[in-house]
Amino acid sequence: MSVPFSRGNRSSLYDEEAPINYPETRRVDVVDKHFGQRIADPYRWLENDIRRDPEVAAWVEAQNRVSASYLAGLPGRDVFRARLTALFDHERLTTPEKRGERYFFTRNSGLDNQAILFVREGVSGADRVVIDPNEWSDDGATALAEWAPSEDGTCLAYAIQEGGADWRTIRVLNIENASIPDDEIKWARFTNIAWVKDGSGFFYSRNPEPEEYAAFVAPALGHAVYFHRLGTAQSEDRLVHAREAEYPLIHTVDVTADGRYAVIYSTALTGGNALSVVDLTDADWTGRTVVDAFDHTWLLAGNVGTKLFLSTQEGAEHGRIVTVDLDDPEPAFVDLIAEREDAVLRFGAHVGDRLVVSYMLDAKTQVERYTLDGTPDGSIELPGIGSAGAFYGRPGDNEAFFVFTSHDAPTSIYRYDVAANASSVWAEPEVAFDLDRIAVEQRFYASGDGTQVPIFVIRRSDVTVPAPTMLTAYGGFGIPMVPFYSPAALAWVEQGGVYAVANIRGGGEYGKAWHDAGRLQNKQNGFDDFIAAGEFLKSEGIASPEGLAIHGESNGGLLIGAVVNQRPDLFAAAIPGVGVLDMLRFERFTGGQFWTQEFGRLDVEADFRNLFAYSPLHNIRSGTTYPAILVTTADTDDRVVPAHSFKYVATLQAADLGTRPHLLRVETRAGHGAGKPTDKVIEEIADVWAFAAHWARFKVGGQ
Repeated sequence: MSVPFSRGNRSSLYDEEAPINYPETRRVDVVDKHFGQRIADPYRWLENDIRRDPEVAAWVEAQNRVSASYLAGLPGRDVFRARLTALFDHERLTTPEKRGERYFFTRNSGLDNQAILFVREGVSGADRVVIDPNEWSDDGATALAEWAPSEDGTCLAYAIQEGGADWRTIRVLNIENASIPDDEIKWARFTNIAWVKDGSGFFYSRNPEPEEYAAFVAPALGHAVYFHRLGTAQSEDRLVHAREAEYPLIHTVDVTADGRYAVIYSTALTGGNALSVVDLTDADWTGRTVVDAFDHTWLLAGNVGTKLFLSTQEGAEHGRIVTVDLDDPEPAFVDLIAEREDAVLRFGAHVGDRLVVSYMLDAKTQVERYTLDGTPDGSIELPGIGSAGAFYGRPGDNEAFFVFTSHDAPTSIYRYDVAANASSVWAEPEVAFDLDRIAVEQRFYASGDGTQVPIFVIRRSDVTVPAPTMLTAYGGFGIPMVPFYSPAALAWVEQGGVYAVANIRGGGEYGKAWHDAGRLQNKQNGFDDFIAAGEFLKSEGIASPEGLAIHGESNGGLLIGAVVNQRPDLFAAAIPGVGVLDMLRFERFTGGQFWTQEFGRLDVEADFRNLFAYSPLHNIRSGTTYPAILVTTADTDDRVVPAHSFKYVATLQAADLGTRPHLLRVETRAGHGAGKPTDKVIEEIADVWAFAAHWARFKVGGQ
């Protein structure tokens, strides 16, 4: 299929492009029926596993040849690659976890493909390498995922991630002599690692072993919490928790700092979770349900003996802190810290002899202190306006750590002195950019129904006229888009462009109601918010009239696909990444059944009608001029399987959508995003930015 790109109202830069010959895509006669409606699915065969189906593999290879050839010829690609390399080349650390007198943390010196795990002996001791995953594979695609040191810091359990997949293999390392015992845990997934206090073993979460060759597409069903005792085979691991419900659940576990309780969270990804507790002093480890429903969040902030401190949105949309004494014959929740009307509670932590509570106010962090009886005890001063992560510390220990970042502040680690209520820099990187040149504004705009929506606008301080703009959002699963330092965003801004982040409904910026206002039957609200953001950027003279590009990943990829169908005239270029694009088939793959609480169920007619109305794959409007589209995915993405992107691109290429290109870029040995090597990250962003810049008429690097 040959598509010319010339348009009469474009400059010669666009007129001179040669036609693209898209690969032919075989069509099949497949029709599904939903509530009396017949829906064709001519590219169903593209759902087959790329590893097992030579035809799918050949089709992907052909698509990659076309997109690689096109992207290689784009002006600005080399400029973006060079600047991204420089902007990523700064030290990045994680918040240290203190066990005994050892501090464990990861560090990427800048361009390492994978972060390296270090241990520091004492607060001012020397750092030494514990695990360097860069030695695990030639292509850098084998990553260190979850890890946890034992309470005394002598052992480490760590998870290995292959090629970006969600599956994990857990191994154990002796910190004293660097030996690796025979312990090996397979088929861990959506897990953390929580040691018992005596270091005899740890809790983890897993799915049943999939059938041979089915790991890539296996549904995430049967999730459960197990305990592994060191020196034993996985077959002997103890099943601790495997609650069933009318919909699939994910279970994760934590252990209180005193080692008394295992706290198990069970979620259906509704924005809430049930909560169970196991008293580890009891030999039978019988689970005790503390919260049975999944409607609200319940998170452990700490404990003193049998009294738990919990943060919750139950009865408090913006969050409150309650206590419950498990020693009471009939435990009841007691209010400790009341809900704030102006801010959303995000984290609570018992560090030293205080409760440290982080709030989100218009997507920015504020942190307050309280005594253990709930008495306010002042605020914690942050380095600026931005995002602070959870405070990592232990009850009775005066020392804690937290991370701080913002759109114009690189991610830095701070040490917090609880008694003095003072913070000091523990690790702060130097970056290859003069951040004083950056201006960050938070603005508010009206969506279609009048709802006020915040948006961050990042640009150089000398950019005062309309400029090519990259707009992004997420808008799902109650996840807020908080300010954070992004070398990718700065690479766009540095060249004179604008980067904008819209905090649309469906996220968690204003609590549960904000999430609920953008999910299920309300999903369209998030799309309307995003479209209104694009209109706002143009009407306010921020984005140039023909220079608005958009991108989003995962649920954000769904967002991009949906709004392109609804307002193709508004955007110059669109980049949906690892997106959920087939809303009539998402339930059938890997973790898709977990998303029914966000999107709806196909066997409920009202949900089906709603999903069909916005499904990106099913609402492509042939005969309408579309923006340039570059779809990105990865061959090992077992979160949102690449079939979503494959079928979507095949449909785009077969439709009459004007003259702009509609391309597919498939990364190899990569997944949904986590664990992707730095060099692959840089290459992908360079391609995406060059593509968007070209169609947004953004001249970079002195073009």
